[in-house]
Amino acid sequence: MAEISDKHIERFRALINKANTALAAAEELLTSIVGDDPGAIDIQRGDIAGKVIEGVFNGQNMVADDGKIYPIQANYASKSRLVQGDRMKLTISDDGSFLYKQIGPIQRTQTVGILSQKDGRYYVQIGDKRYHVLSASVTHHKIKQGDQISVTIPETQDAEWAAIESPL
Repeated sequence: MAEISDKHIERFRALINKANTALAAAEELLTSIVGDDPGAIDIQRGDIAGKVIEGVFNGQNMVADDGKIYPIQANYASKSRLVQGDRMKLTISDDGSFLYKQIGPIQRTQTVGILSQKDGRYYVQIGDKRYHVLSASVTHHKIKQGDQISVTIPETQDAEWAAIESPL
């Protein structure tokens, strides 16, 4: 049998540590999806793979019909111009990746406001109402505090979030 060098042993340890970290992250994600009930999903059977979940976009995340919250990447929400109240579908693929699709856009209206920032969060001021906006959208459009921007908000639903369309 070939002799294993200290360098190889260190590499094996690093790989094992990396695998343990990935496993812990996967377990944390799974718990966020199904809760703490150990009987809810058998990880070894992979029951979650291929699962389809529907819900509503709340401005940052998808809230499933059962009340569970699923994170949506801010870049995706920003580039897709998701609006609070949009109906969403989440498909969890066999490899555990999340694929979101907008399946029912809410009625929308476009308006103009001024970008502001408070306590590290961005807002758009439209008349007397202040809406949250995603930081990823502000960064993507290279907007600065005080800039006038075009945003989309739900037409009939009272909302806390607006989707940035573009700077003016």
